[in-house]
Amino acid sequence: MTGRETDIGQDEIIAGRHPVLEALRAGRDIHKIWIAEGVRRELIRPIEEEARRRGIVVQTADRRKLDQIAPGVAHQGVAAQAAAHRYAELDELLERAAAKGEPPLLLLLDEIEDPHNLGSILRTAECAGAHGIVIPKRRSAGLTAAAYKASAGAAALVPVARVTNLAQTIDRLKERGIWIAGADAAAPDDVWRADLTLPLAIVIGSEGRGIGRLIRDKCDFLVRLPMFGRINSLNASVAAGVLLYEAVRQRAAAADKGGSGVRPAERDV
Repeated sequence: MTGRETDIGQDEIIAGRHPVLEALRAGRDIHKIWIAEGVRRELIRPIEEEARRRGIVVQTADRRKLDQIAPGVAHQGVAAQAAAHRYAELDELLERAAAKGEPPLLLLLDEIEDPHNLGSILRTAECAGAHGIVIPKRRSAGLTAAAYKASAGAAALVPVARVTNLAQTIDRLKERGIWIAGADAAAPDDVWRADLTLPLAIVIGSEGRGIGRLIRDKCDFLVRLPMFGRINSLNASVAAGVLLYEAVRQRAAAADKGGSGVRPAERDV
């Protein structure tokens, strides 16, 4: 199961007005929607209209029922019962880039365990046009109700591949011509000196431990964000956002000027 354990069974709970609406618009298999009594109708009218169009049951419920269905999530008086989220295959992420005629831009998350961080990263990835996110099956947040809520609907739009072994996945990506950049506070160079226009997967580690040693050793190059204050680390979702948008900036500049930046040394793949 990819969602939070509830008495609903093996289905997944999506909570919050925007996440539910985006799940509907993205074509998620929604079984039922609950709307709390007293919710302002104008706020949930788009949800009701989309649900009616797709023939999905909408029920009015006591707000306490929604608190039980989506515990610990700010559901805003709306929750949906959806079929378990289908994680993407790794190849689907690369095919998405190919379909857009763009060099791949992926995020690999190494043990990001906070679902709110995962949701925030999904939101930034969608805004930045990243082609997908890869997470490990163990010691990682999944696409829970909390992650959906934090993503503001992006979880329904950005494909997420869930892999058994992140190190082996990096090897597969290298075989497909993808360069691996690791975000590491101890990296010798600031990110501004690296070439992020390459077919690229950026590795983001957990806030407490950073990137694991094995994963760090598999990176083609490491980059760091310069720190000028007294705190020497950023929230993982903030770091992911800065790195993604530096890649966006460089790719836009390369399209206009024919490319720039410092490429890492050639590697054997």
